[in-house]
Amino acid sequence: MNRETLERPFASDQIKQRHGSNGDVLDYIEGCAVIQRLNECFDADWIFEIQEHRIYDEEVVVLAKLTAQGVSKSQFGKSRITRSKKDSSIISLGDDLKAAATDCLKKCATLFGVGLHLYFDVPQTGVSWNSHGNGNGNGHSTNGHTDAKGSETNSGLSGRLTAKQLSAIFALAKARGWSNKKVRELSEEMFAKLPDFLDKAEASAVIQHLQGGHDD
Repeated sequence: MNRETLERPFASDQIKQRHGSNGDVLDYIEGCAVIQRLNECFDADWIFEIQEHRIYDEEVVVLAKLTAQGVSKSQFGKSRITRSKKDSSIISLGDDLKAAATDCLKKCATLFGVGLHLYFDVPQTGVSWNSHGNGNGNGHSTNGHTDAKGSETNSGLSGRLTAKQLSAIFALAKARGWSNKKVRELSEEMFAKLPDFLDKAEASAVIQHLQGGHDD
């Protein structure tokens, strides 16, 4: 598994932008670019499997697994249900589920390192991680990972950490000169899980740890 190729930053013309719900500008990579990167790294020898999906009032959620070279990564993906402006009827649940699946694929790929650099490119000046301002990823003009329909990557299920928290963890670590590997090691040391799988309370603890200036 070539981590250098997996984690290679995407070209500027591959990074798209959209306005978030709070007026923030969010960066994202389209699903086709992620698929191309996976094909490049694994010679198209990878499997993406939908394990479960659920349909709620306003969104659809899928749980899926990405496997390559014997390594599997699971994540959630979601998409808002698109409705007709005329009568609020559902337009196409199939398209919404496909968008959620694409969101999930991208999130799984992030756990392999694909597009992870977007979580680091967060301005360090005047940032208050306890406010409703900056955050990632997947809000300020931060680099949140969304699909083409604008679905944010964090599923918000079962108290999972927010995009802002994940962005804060990586941004604070970057400010201290930490590598991606060291961030993952800290998260695993504290809670035996990677940053993406922390819940909100655990993410807050990691952020406080980083803000406290510990040199672990």
